Formats: sequence, C-alpha cells, structure tokens
Amino acid sequence: MRKIRINLLALMTTVTTTAIAAPTIHFEVSFKEPQAHYAEIKMEISDLRKDHIDVKMPVWTPGSYLVREYARHVESVEACDADGEYLAVEKIDKNTWRIQSDQAKKVTFSYRIYGFEVSVRTNFIDDSHAFLSPAATFMYVDGMIGHPADITIIPHANWSRISTGLEAVAGKPNRFHAADFDILFDSPIEVGNQDVFTFEAAGVHHEIAMVGGGNYDKERLKADCATIVEEATAIFGINPNKRYVFIVHNYQSGGGGLEHLNSTVLGATRNGYQSERSYVGFLGLVAHEYFHLWNVKRLRPRELGPFDYDKENYTSALWIMEGFTAYYDNLLLRRCDFLDETNYLQTLANDVNAVENRPGNDVQSVALASFDAWIKYYRPDENSANTSVSYYNKGALMALLLDLKILAATQGEKRLDDILKAAYEKFYMKEKRGFEEGEFQALIEQLAGTSVADIFDAARAVGPLDYNSYLSAVGYELVDYNKGLALPDIGFSTTADEGRMMVTGVARGTGAWNGGINVRDEILAINGERMDAGGRELNRLMQTAAVGDQLDVLIARDGKIRELTVTLTESTKGAFRIVPMPNASPEQKELGQIWLSLN
Repeated sequence: MRKIRINLLALMTTVTTTAIAAPTIHFEVSFKEPQAHYAEIKMEISDLRKDHIDVKMPVWTPGSYLVREYARHVESVEACDADGEYLAVEKIDKNTWRIQSDQAKKVTFSYRIYGFEVSVRTNFIDDSHAFLSPAATFMYVDGMIGHPADITIIPHANWSRISTGLEAVAGKPNRFHAADFDILFDSPIEVGNQDVFTFEAAGVHHEIAMVGGGNYDKERLKADCATIVEEATAIFGINPNKRYVFIVHNYQSGGGGLEHLNSTVLGATRNGYQSERSYVGFLGLVAHEYFHLWNVKRLRPRELGPFDYDKENYTSALWIMEGFTAYYDNLLLRRCDFLDETNYLQTLANDVNAVENRPGNDVQSVALASFDAWIKYYRPDENSANTSVSYYNKGALMALLLDLKILAATQGEKRLDDILKAAYEKFYMKEKRGFEEGEFQALIEQLAGTSVADIFDAARAVGPLDYNSYLSAVGYELVDYNKGLALPDIGFSTTADEGRMMVTGVARGTGAWNGGINVRDEILAINGERMDAGGRELNRLMQTAAVGDQLDVLIARDGKIRELTVTLTESTKGAFRIVPMPNASPEQKELGQIWLSLN
C-alpha cells in the first residue's frame, strides 16, 4: 500500500506541475532580406492559456524622451497554434494586437519590422549589419513586463558576430536571456561583422564593438576608456556590472549616444580618431554615457522607473540626470588629464555662452525643459532657440554651481561626488527606489551643511545664473569680453543653399525680429548691395555698422520680392570666459586646486 501511495503522489505531483507550468516567452530573430532593411520576428508564447492575448510594441525607448511610434514599422502580422493552425489577430489600438488564442498551449506570433533610420535609438538594417533597438523590435504581453524572455538571433549568412549586453544562455549558441522586459528593452543588439576587442577596468570586463571601420588605435582606445572607467567608478565606489558593451557606429560624420544598463550605443566619425580634438570629443561621449550607468540607469527620479512603455513618462529632473552627467563628462576628461585646465575651463564657458546667449533662457526654466522634453527637445523647429533651453548644458551649469557651493561650505572636505555617491547608496542600493527632487535636495543640504535652495529655485526660474557668486569661492570669475562694446546685431542667421543666402533663424527682440524677417526668406540685397550666399558681404557691412542704423533689406519670400527695414539693435550676446581672479586669496586658490585637480 505504501508503494502505491507514493506512485499516486508522484503522479499527482506530475499532473499538478504540468497544469501550472509557468508561461515562457521566446523570440527568434532572422534576416531574410537585410538589403531591403527587414528583420523577421517570431514570438513564441507557451503555457499562457488564455482566451485572447494582447501583445504590445513600446512607443518610446528609455533615455530618449520622445514618442517614436515604433509600431509604424511593423507589418505582416500573423499568429498560429502549436499545430500550425492560424489564429485570428486584430489590431485594437496603435501599438496593440489581440490574438484570439482560445486557450492554446503555444502561440507563435510572427511579424516583420522595417529599420532604416540612422540613430542610436532606432533600428537600422542593411546588407552589412543590423542594429536592433529592442523597444523598436520586441513586443511584450500586456501585463507581463516583469516576465523573463529568451532571444535567439539567427545572423544573416554573411554575418559572424553578435554584440549585446544580454546574458548568453550556456550551451545554446546565439541565444540570450533577459530576466524581464525592462532589461530586454535596455539591451541593444548589434549583428554583423563588427571589430570586437576587450579590456578590463574596475573589475569589469568591457567589450568594444566597432561597426563601420575607422582609423582608431585599438590600444589607445582601450587604455583611455579604461582610465575613464576607473575614474567614474571611483566617484561611486562600486561598479554594478560584471560586463559592459560599447557598440560604436562609425559614420562618415557621426555623433550622439544612448545609455543602457550595461551597455551603450555611440555614434562617431569614422576617420576622426586621429584628430586630437575629435578624439577627445569621442572620449567625452564615452565618459557621458558610461557615467549614466549610475546616474539615471540606477540613481533616478521616481518617475523614471518602472516605465510605462505606452506613453510619455514625465519628469522635471532631467536637468539632474542629463545635466549632471553632462557636467561630469568633461570633469572626468579633466581628471583623466585628457583636458588641461585651460581647455576644461573653455568647455564650461562654452556652456555658459550657449545658455546665456539663447533667448529661450528667459522663457523656459531648466525644470520645465526637462518636463517638456517629450514635445520640445526632440522636436526642435526654427523658433526653438527663442522659446527653450537645453537641460543638458544648463543642467551642467547647475551641477557646477552645486559642486562649487558644496566645496565652499565644507572647506573642500566634500563636493558633488560625495552627494551622488550617498544618493546612489541610499536610493538605489538600500531603498531600491527612485527619489523625489525634494529628497535629493534635502540629502545635499544634510551632507553639505548648507542650504542649496538658491540653486534648486533657479532650476524652476528663468534668466541668467549668478555664476560669480559661486566661482569666486574657488578663485575664478566669469568675464564677458563683449561687455560695454555696444555691438550691433542684425538678429538673423543664414545658410548657403544653392547659391542663395537663406534665413535659418531670427532671434527674439532683435532688429530682424522687429523688422519682420522670416525663416526661409532669401536675402537678396542690403542697402542696395547684393548679398552672396556665404555671407562675406554681410560680414563686411556689419563691420562698419552701428547700433541704431537702418538697413533696407530686399528679400524673396514665397516667390515674391519684398523690401523690409531693419533697425540694428545692440547685441545682448556675451563672449564669456572663466579665468582666475587676479586677487584670489590663498584659501580661494586652495579650493580651486581641489576643484580642478587631477585624481
């Protein structure tokens, strides 16, 4: 009897286990027509057993705050059961398909995606390689973002390599695992014949996948990237990854990057590595995206995770996440000795010039710029400079002011590094959650022993920042070399277009603005003098002009000739530089040395 009861129990256990088998999701990606920019996707959903299954394509990708409508590139949708019988599929909204699964044990949902957009956040497929942005490639079962998934990549016959931050499945070539869809959507995939080389730094294995060739020096790149990794890791005291992948797309002319949890995608100029200026610029991009693996991917505002992939995820804190990172990318280059003191100070001054010479700085706060990223930053137009400010460069300047204020308040004992490390430990490592901006401010004030309300208030205000109130503490000052010069400003910018001088921008409050010059006007003549497309005649005219002069401007607009009167206004643009104070005290100089020191 005892033996029979054991067998029955085993049978019951088997039946029960089979009945409650956990659903599994597996993707297969192949490339039948890469030359036409297509990939084929099969999504196998097993043991879900529902009357219908809704699958959804994200509308955006984390780190790039724009609804991109990835579903517009989906076609040839179909579904079948384990026996190959077709199941009805209905599209029920812009990015959701409903499969009438009828309790099927296994459902295979197939579709094609088109990818031919060059960027770090969209799919690009051609006969040489495929770059897959996961949010633009893989669908998820509604309500199952937290579910694991496996992905099998079948490279085209002419391709030999796969580069991704996803975890490889042991014993199964070209198969990868994601613990959930947040991780999957944060793990870009490069498939092709990329040049791959590796280095170790901060206890982490790093892989660089170079796509598109280039005149890079592998050994120099490995050494310099390792230096950046070590310096960035030193700020936080810990590197959360065991492995990290740089996917670098080299173009005739390229740039930009997008951060991910344990990887990044970078754009670069193919033959720019031998130019010192271009190369240092690339290292700045490396530093920026690598710093993000702490700041935004883990230390983040509450609104940026868990994500809603169906709509905008609003936050007013991008000036902290992107702006602080933009401050640290150049600061890391300074600490690594890739920028000397003069060049580093010039990068800061460049940000000041960009912010303070932009009319939109008097219209939009950096906090509102963060919130409006979804409708403004990624959708610039001819009036953007008049209505908006960048949360990158103004956010970097806010970080500068915080760093200087903390240094001064603590006599050099603490700085912004210490705040970020403490915030990372508190919100990410211990409490495992995003922060509220008020909590972040309170933590700074607790550690620095001083109020930083002035800086956080400035983030919600418009207008210029009081740089010298903070720079003076470290023995430096911001100088405007245009101050008192009463320079005339015509108020429009132009470009040469097929031999024509075409207006590309009109600055608020200038003579061009008041006189009615429009973007897309062709400037034919000024004061009876024919204007050349390159602007030489305009430059000559402005050299002898004065504030208050009236100019007769002949334009072509929509096929008609018009004459407008433009009165030259006084330029409000500064020519800013950050220089040492001539009478700085020893205490100020000491703090300045701490601020700019090489580590």
